[in-house]
Amino acid sequence: MPLGKKVRATSALGRLETLRIPSVLAELGPRARDVQQSDRLTLDSRCILKRDDSKDRREHPEWLQREILRQGDRRHSVSLGNMLSLAGRHHRITESMRSFYNLKHSDLLNCLIEEKVTLENLMSLKFAFEEYEKGGKKLLDMMNFSLMVKKCCGLHKVKNELIQELFKKIDYLGNGKIRWDDFCTYMQLEYKEKEESISRSRQVAFILPASTVTMCHGEPIVRICYSPNGTVVTIREDGTAFYRTPELQLKKRKMVFQERPVNRKPKWATDFITMPQFNKLIIGTGDREIQFYEFSSLDPYCQIGGLETIPLKMDYCYKGPDECVILFGDAQGCVNIILMTMVGETLRMWKKSPKVENVPSVTIENVVLSPSVRFIRWKVHDDWVNQVRYFASTSTVISASNHEPTALVIGCLTPTTKLKQQVEEVREAAREVKLKKTVPGLGLPQLRTAWDQTVFSVYKGVKTFDFCDKHRLLVTGGLDRLIRMWNPYVPGKPTGTLKGHSAPIFYLCISSEDNRIFSVSMDNMVKIWDIHDQSCLFQAHPKASLIYGEMMACLYSSSVRALYVATDSISRLCLKTRPPPLGHLVTSHREPVLCCGYSEELHQVVSCSEQSVVKVWDCDTGTQVFEFGNAHGFSAISCLTFDSKGRRLITGARDGSLKAWNFNNGQCLKIFREDGESHKVCDCAYLTVNRKSYVMSVGWDRRIHVYPDSPEDIFHIQKPLPPWPDDLRSGHKDDILCMALSPPTLLATGSHDGEILVWNMVSGHLQCRILTPNPPGCVYNAPSYVDISVLSILFLRNRLLNTGHMDAACMVSSGARGYIHFWNVLNGGQLLASFEASRLKRQITKMALSKQENWLYVADEVGYISVFEIDAYALVPDQQQAAPRTVNYWRAHVGSITGLQVITSEEVLLTSSVDCTVHLWSMHGEFIGTFGQADRWSIHTPSSWRHPMAPHEVLIDPLSMPASLSLESGHQVSVENSLDTEKDANNADDRNPDWRSKPPLPSLSISDSDIENAVNNACYPTEPGKRLRHEIFKHTNKLFNHRGGKVYHSLKYFDIVDTSTISPSPDLNAGNKPLAPDFMEISACDSRFLNNLSTGS
Repeated sequence: MPLGKKVRATSALGRLETLRIPSVLAELGPRARDVQQSDRLTLDSRCILKRDDSKDRREHPEWLQREILRQGDRRHSVSLGNMLSLAGRHHRITESMRSFYNLKHSDLLNCLIEEKVTLENLMSLKFAFEEYEKGGKKLLDMMNFSLMVKKCCGLHKVKNELIQELFKKIDYLGNGKIRWDDFCTYMQLEYKEKEESISRSRQVAFILPASTVTMCHGEPIVRICYSPNGTVVTIREDGTAFYRTPELQLKKRKMVFQERPVNRKPKWATDFITMPQFNKLIIGTGDREIQFYEFSSLDPYCQIGGLETIPLKMDYCYKGPDECVILFGDAQGCVNIILMTMVGETLRMWKKSPKVENVPSVTIENVVLSPSVRFIRWKVHDDWVNQVRYFASTSTVISASNHEPTALVIGCLTPTTKLKQQVEEVREAAREVKLKKTVPGLGLPQLRTAWDQTVFSVYKGVKTFDFCDKHRLLVTGGLDRLIRMWNPYVPGKPTGTLKGHSAPIFYLCISSEDNRIFSVSMDNMVKIWDIHDQSCLFQAHPKASLIYGEMMACLYSSSVRALYVATDSISRLCLKTRPPPLGHLVTSHREPVLCCGYSEELHQVVSCSEQSVVKVWDCDTGTQVFEFGNAHGFSAISCLTFDSKGRRLITGARDGSLKAWNFNNGQCLKIFREDGESHKVCDCAYLTVNRKSYVMSVGWDRRIHVYPDSPEDIFHIQKPLPPWPDDLRSGHKDDILCMALSPPTLLATGSHDGEILVWNMVSGHLQCRILTPNPPGCVYNAPSYVDISVLSILFLRNRLLNTGHMDAACMVSSGARGYIHFWNVLNGGQLLASFEASRLKRQITKMALSKQENWLYVADEVGYISVFEIDAYALVPDQQQAAPRTVNYWRAHVGSITGLQVITSEEVLLTSSVDCTVHLWSMHGEFIGTFGQADRWSIHTPSSWRHPMAPHEVLIDPLSMPASLSLESGHQVSVENSLDTEKDANNADDRNPDWRSKPPLPSLSISDSDIENAVNNACYPTEPGKRLRHEIFKHTNKLFNHRGGKVYHSLKYFDIVDTSTISPSPDLNAGNKPLAPDFMEISACDSRFLNNLSTGS
């Protein structure tokens, strides 16, 4: 911090200065010193740190807790010497944040033991396992595994609970013992899935097929350029220029060359380049000319003639104010450089030169005579120059040719200023060139010295190249079909080779923003490569892109993220890009989240998305722990559950299958699937009865499937048990959407037609059939459709187990238009009570209960969560009860909520939604954070929560706005009306995609009553003045404007009342004319002035 600069008082440093504390560690006081003294530490069986803090009982301020949490040691490897961090960790916190120093150990370091294991450590572990097996024991328990890891990996000071967490991840069956094969399998699959996760984050693709514009038959296109104003410029060899939009719509076409007599050979273009800073277009011709044209009108400006050879390839660079560089490579292998200063003045001087073929022309001999122009010609190659570029970041010129010894040369722009070298050059020039024929600045091409250039020798030469100064990377391609990656300072050997093309490389481009390389070969194959992995990310075959014909020119534009290819037609390949989230928006997935869950054993949150991606999150910090994709191929994951031990994940998908996973390394353990045609799985559950485990699922096939789950079963694919007879005879007639279990006997399933069936899981018999009632005011078979599908069911287990509540409601189900129904399933499915849980009358999607079952959490399809107190609700039948008390009500998401779970151990609420986010809330609705956000939180540190903030997408959503009054019409605008408007807008969007871009048009049908009401509502004075009369009649002779009023039309105006020039006598009895006496004081001169003003004289 600069000296004398004051510290902001609200910052952490400012508060430290206010409290006269030298540092944050000083605030810890004796605690830090006590932690470093191991003899004063005592650890219990759960590795909880206990300290004698009776001397310092005061709570630390929230800002200090937040700063320590933000600046805490969060490395991704195990620290071996940080005793303060290692000793200050423990397993659980059940009391509030009285001291920040009782955090969970894995929370502060956020490290993984498996990330610390090296190849040497792995070999040591292997030998240790073998020695252990020689003792007659093939399985390793948790204690011996902890000792072995500490010894072989040198992690003697690491807490046991970190190693225990690794052991639990490997022992997914919960047997308490593992083998060496289990350890190796876990490590291998974890690293493999991490690599695939990184690959998914780098996925890229073109939109196929390419958008193509067919051109009429003509000469080939020499080049494609993209101007800063968004114009795609192409020029044919015959001189026809085309200006197109980025979508390849034609804007302008013109022949730039003048017509020649029949006996003369027509002029042809070799290459062109734009000068956007000077509004010029430079074209090289086969007549050894460089012509300048106006970029906007394509009118000829001037030209430079008399070049030594034909300019084949050109380049341009703007070096500063009124200074530029023009380069061109010729057929003799020379690189010609024109350095220009005072560019505008120089071009205007050349325009005054004598005209040749109606174009002002100046020879190259006269050009070099100008003091503002310097011409340099380097002899670089022994073959034609295929490409030449100037890079201002390194002030170097790079050129390429098919000559193998000088395939690519990186050289200086101007020769180095060394006295000895200049003397030798002057002497050599004096001996070889006659002075009378020497032209200043021209002559034989110069040869660069060895220290002025770097030469790359490439087999079969280089046809195209590109250079990136950000990555210090040079890529080359040629006739050998290989793409070579070079360090520009090491010409001896390439750093990498990209293989995959089956034809010569025609075009290369490095996208430094995306760390990608775009390549195009002569067979019209387009590939995208990753710079870091040197792997192919995507390839577009000509059969898929529909790009046919001989390759002529290519260009990749990073501004529009599109590749333009010119063959017999012009094609445009656009990258598939997702709209980037706004700066304040945080998402957990890239696609909608369809389900989420919490593992009590590993304290992790698992969320699944529509693209079959599974993400594992640390619940204590909100950071991502693991991720694996393609869990069910291309099918979306619709539901999930955990086994009884919480170490395996069961997922169900739209392809009709269920899979069991070790979700910490992405290993698929089992597949549950029926024979024949499979239908979507809507819900699943895990059941353990009498030491036997089962996986149950329901879905669109309208059946209940029960799969046995036995560790002894060696089959990878499991078939369901035979269906229940009652399910075949009297089962659901429509798709089953949800299910609920109340072990060991009750099972409830809800279908799309509003039917709820309660089953006895032991016998498989149907216990009762319930039909969801319609909401008040709706009847069956009504013309208007009412969605009565059941999306969520819950059992009140405390009431089921309490014999005193045999007549009370023991099951809760969702209904139509936001209604919640309470049922007694023990007495034949009697409806005891119902109430409207959604204030917006929207369908309930998910429900959850608190630990004591006194609070009911309800989520609807627009993202609102309501909390009701139901401990005394629906206890007695045949009693009319009011709706239960609303404890809390807030909006959690902007889309339909797909996951809602109460984490009782942490006393937090987990939610997920189709808006691609997974949120964590306190039980009272305080926003803790979004999984995947940059700032980590601690569940037991309220100062690290986002509260009192709310998710940004919720704040800016129109549905989150409270009801307001319209100022003009005076009617109330509710959230429900705005939701209906939004749905209507979505329907209109489906009918017409461009409706949002068009302004609303006023109604064209105006009745007489509307005109009469408008006239009556207009407040005109009875005797309008001159100014008001002018405002009324000035638009009478103009046509009506049907595009709506402008902004200034709504501005208020005040009428000017026309007054007489002679002041009337004051009315002394009138008390409401306070300005009347003022008129008596007007003089005769003022009266004459007003009279002249009113008559206009």
